[in-house]
Amino acid sequence: QVHVVESGGGLVQAGGSLRLSCAASGRTVSTYAMGWFRQDPGKEREFVAAIGWSGGTTDYADSVKARFTISRDNAKNTVYLQMNTLTPEDTAVYYCAARPYYRGSVRAVDWAYWGRGTQVTVSS
Repeated sequence: QVHVVESGGGLVQAGGSLRLSCAASGRTVSTYAMGWFRQDPGKEREFVAAIGWSGGTTDYADSVKARFTISRDNAKNTVYLQMNTLTPEDTAVYYCAARPYYRGSVRAVDWAYWGRGTQVTVSS
């Protein structure tokens, strides 16, 4: 069992930055792939970024590539999402997710463990 808790959301102006954190707990969480998804009301949950257990593999949605960076600190069991050059289109609830391994799994249904989400609002 893996438990994840997101933090770091908030209100920011367009062009600004935020860093989200995801604290994970569980016996083997450092061996899990971690991901970030986001969801607007009335829309499907969409993939944002993922990172393999060692940090050597990362993947990004085209819409955030070159603006967002995912990283992890296995000593702290924490995953980060650094978000730069934010736009109003980035406004959503951001969710952290975990799964035993990453094989290009960008569908939300493929991820086993989820946090409750943190709201990110970008004003124009």
